[in-house]
Amino acid sequence: MNTYVFEDWPWEDILWVMGFIAALFLFRWLSAWVIRHLIPEKDRVQKVSLSLINWLVFNGVLLFIILYFSNSDWLFYPIFTIGQVNITLFLIIIAVLIITFSYRLSNTLNRHLLPFFFERHNLDKGIQFTLERVIHYIIMLVAVLVSLTTVGIDLSALTVFAGVLGVGIGFGMQNIASNFISGLILLFERPIKVGDRVLIDDVVGDVEKISMRATIVRTLENEHIIIPNSYFLEEKVVNRSFADSRLRLTIPIGVAYGTDVQKVKEILLKIADTANQENSFVLDSPQPYVNFQGFGDSSLDFELFVWISNPKEVIRIKSELNFHVYEQLNKHGIEIPFPQRDLHIKSDHTSLLNKHRNDQ
Repeated sequence: MNTYVFEDWPWEDILWVMGFIAALFLFRWLSAWVIRHLIPEKDRVQKVSLSLINWLVFNGVLLFIILYFSNSDWLFYPIFTIGQVNITLFLIIIAVLIITFSYRLSNTLNRHLLPFFFERHNLDKGIQFTLERVIHYIIMLVAVLVSLTTVGIDLSALTVFAGVLGVGIGFGMQNIASNFISGLILLFERPIKVGDRVLIDDVVGDVEKISMRATIVRTLENEHIIIPNSYFLEEKVVNRSFADSRLRLTIPIGVAYGTDVQKVKEILLKIADTANQENSFVLDSPQPYVNFQGFGDSSLDFELFVWISNPKEVIRIKSELNFHVYEQLNKHGIEIPFPQRDLHIKSDHTSLLNKHRNDQ
């Protein structure tokens, strides 16, 4: 770029720009101070208001530059050329305004308007997330296409770029492309969805987010695992919330030999019935069942099968049942054995007697 374009810049214009930017940031600071003092910190309105003010300040700067310098040559000076189109700073600012406005529109729809639609139609969390992502992708895609058209780039000229990009994807970006396409399949086919409880390599967690490249799973220990989307289509994943959210709990119990097995069955079924009355997540249909598993090395082995409606309650309910089982078995004098080993020492009495006589 030739330097003579900027030689005639008046300092007055520079001071006006700096003064306007300073006034905008002062407005932002005062508005944020008022909002934080009038609206509670955890209130959703406060977050929305602060976010809107930041967006207005940023776009206000861009709009002021366009309006104030609308007759300036440097604003329309070609920075670079794409095909036969000269890209100027003015066109770049317009494109940025379109994209930022579209991003703000997407956030407004997803955070403030769509929740009313979701509540009215009782849509589950997974469908809500899918709709939010699809709407966001569509709005941003349209925004990019409109901004390119506004800049003056012929979209048909992008076919060559698309071909080069396709070759690049085939060689160096195949993993990224695979995960992106897998993410779209997960959103539409929904083998897993946001809110599902999954079991991956013996790790239990909840699906929190399905992004373009990876899925975020939060474990019971509150650790976040970032898993490529293609993993869920290529590997075996246990989804405890898929289709039917009911889950069967298995409580293993061992009692001593000689125990009245019918009495054990009655106690365990009574424990399951009490759990159903005290906990709304414990179901009475399918009915609890006591399975006499077999004869162990040191115990008679039983299993108590109980169905629950929420897979996320597995650990808590299983712990409560274990407490009840231990208390009730102790109350009725039923022994819970532990593995024992008897050690038998065999000796040759004749050789010991002869050795004793020789010593004498």
